[in-house]
Amino acid sequence: MARLAETRRETGTARTLVFDVPGWPGHLAGQHVDVRLTAPDGYAAQRSYSLSAPDRVELTVQRIPDGEVSPYLTDVLGVGDPVEIRGPVGGWFVWRPGAGPDVLLIAGGSGIAPLMAMVRARRLAGSGTRFRLVYSTRTPGDVFYADELRRPEPGLDVTHVYTRAAPDGWPRPPGRLTVDDLGDGPPDRDCFVCGPTGFVESAADMLLARGHDPRRIKTERFG
Repeated sequence: MARLAETRRETGTARTLVFDVPGWPGHLAGQHVDVRLTAPDGYAAQRSYSLSAPDRVELTVQRIPDGEVSPYLTDVLGVGDPVEIRGPVGGWFVWRPGAGPDVLLIAGGSGIAPLMAMVRARRLAGSGTRFRLVYSTRTPGDVFYADELRRPEPGLDVTHVYTRAAPDGWPRPPGRLTVDDLGDGPPDRDCFVCGPTGFVESAADMLLARGHDPRRIKTERFG
């Protein structure tokens, strides 16, 4: 049984939750957990959430209108409250320090969560691997971890793509992700793509069109 230890608001509809989990075995950047809620009448609902930090059980949850689990996690759950957490789960969509010299991360919306765990794992390990993160959101107000991503970090290049509204003077007009947004880079680097199904499929097609090795394109999707 996990208990909520601390929270922070990421956007108007998203909240990061940090849990104390006795006996937690540790996890890899990119893995996820299953969160199970049980009502007093015995009805239970379960959802999967990516871990957004490499060194603690931290989840960032986007509230889904009419959802069964996310509204409770984002608006009701309080510090000290218990939830059932099972995991960690998954061993393919993960990044390990020393895996290669270059990594491309492509996130759509809340798909940034497991990729942020990879960014943080790189920092924690003092890794020299070069990371490029391309992060697509509807507006600047929808960006998770905004303050952290604004801070300069050697070897980490962050590109924001806004699909509906961009800041004043932003060099790129609002619009969906394009192949030009991916930038240049070696086609044999590891690529991780996470986001809604349509976004992930489109981004993967762009990577293939740019000559990336399909065996090194790892995807995770939702919706």
